[in-house]
Amino acid sequence: MAYKINDDCIACGACASECPVDAISEKDGKYVIDADACLDCGACAGVCPVEAPQAE
Repeated sequence: MAYKINDDCIACGACASECPVDAISEKDGKYVIDADACLDCGACAGVCPVEAPQAE
């Protein structure tokens, strides 16, 4: 099960810098998680100020 970033994302980039496998990138002004690369570690969710990354 991977994490997914919902529409609450404010594109601050905090999640991308915390991802240990660089599975998070910016696309069209929002951040997205590559589900195939995601380790389901939750590091992104722990630093997001708006709780946008959610476990699927």
